[in-house]
Amino acid sequence: MKTKFELALQRLMKDNKVLSVKMDGAQGMTKREQELRQNVSDLKDEAKALMDDGKQDEAKAKLQKAKAAKQELDNFLALKNDFEGLHIPEPQAAAGANLAKPNKGEEKPEYKAVFFKAVRGQTLTNEEMEVMNQYKARMSSEKGEDGGYVIPEDIQTKINELRQTTDDLKQYVNVVPVSTNKGTRTLEKRADHTPFAPLSEYGDPNAMQEIGSPKFDRKSYAIEDYAGFLPVYNSILEDSDQALENYLIQWIAKKGKATDNHFILEVINGFEKKVLDDYTGIKDILNVELDPAFANEAVIYTNQDGFNYLDKLEDKNGRPLLQPDPAQATRKLFAGTHPIVVLSNKTIATSSEGLAPFIIGVLKEAVNYWDRKQISIEMTKVGGDAWRSNTTEFRAIMRLDTGEWDPEAVVYGQINVSSTGNDNGGVEG
Repeated sequence: MKTKFELALQRLMKDNKVLSVKMDGAQGMTKREQELRQNVSDLKDEAKALMDDGKQDEAKAKLQKAKAAKQELDNFLALKNDFEGLHIPEPQAAAGANLAKPNKGEEKPEYKAVFFKAVRGQTLTNEEMEVMNQYKARMSSEKGEDGGYVIPEDIQTKINELRQTTDDLKQYVNVVPVSTNKGTRTLEKRADHTPFAPLSEYGDPNAMQEIGSPKFDRKSYAIEDYAGFLPVYNSILEDSDQALENYLIQWIAKKGKATDNHFILEVINGFEKKVLDDYTGIKDILNVELDPAFANEAVIYTNQDGFNYLDKLEDKNGRPLLQPDPAQATRKLFAGTHPIVVLSNKTIATSSEGLAPFIIGVLKEAVNYWDRKQISIEMTKVGGDAWRSNTTEFRAIMRLDTGEWDPEAVVYGQINVSSTGNDNGGVEG
């Protein structure tokens, strides 16, 4: 004859809703929960014993382990409570629907154990993974009606800007602010100076020679207006969660920089170009062709192809021709003193024949940028067609001119950097 305790225990063992049964009759505590609780209790007791023995440092370390174990237990209990409070109704079969569902009679008894093993974050074996796959939920992300509607899409309204180099050639030339639309500047022409002629020893006044007078030149400018506008629907500006207005202003400012580069390059490309045999032609320009007044502070402006050509050159001892600039770690020096300014290939391209640009000298002495008014960006909701079309119009206006000042301040060289024209081997040191 079985006792009441044995009969009650037998009923609990047959109940599928009970995951495990403690021998004291408590329902619902899993083996993992028992282990976690026991671990916390053991660590706490060990910490107390160490404290009683005067081993405070060891007791403190043991207490930290006990706290960590307690946190692990709390996390487990919270997750367990979430699962116990999750009630999933039986699916209602629609007309004509024939949803396949596993036969309870065929359900493997180890499924629940495997399921909670996965919940605890433990690694599953291949066999356990097969068990999980057989009974996994049928909710699919492929179709909205099968559950895809409840899975959020990764949609961002943030404007992600692609990184790119935006060269600003204006910083390398001479910017001259002006207050009128037209004007001129006078400069002395460069000329050879001859010495005074000597007087006779008797002071004959007829021996004095007339000297040549200075010659002058004039550089003129004529300001032009360059402008554009961009209409944007007000609803976009109002409904966007991004700082769209500020973004558009920055975007228009980039157009202004592109305009500056275009007109500065027009002047530079107007200089006479000469093809150099190799890198030694750069030395000839620095040593001979440029006036020492420019050569001493000359900069070498090139593009990515030109820099790549120079950066690969080594002397016969295997040392690179270009050296790091001690004052600016990201820049390199040619011949130890002349900085290399690298422009994007998109800003100034290598020719179709493979000739890369090497503009050598002082651009601030060679090119003038006449600035009547820096870029002006304004916007309106009522002017132009904005009021009738419910838009905000962004308008940008630039007033400028560019021109050469002293073309002898730079030499525009070109070197063939293509694979067929770039075979220098070891260079002279």
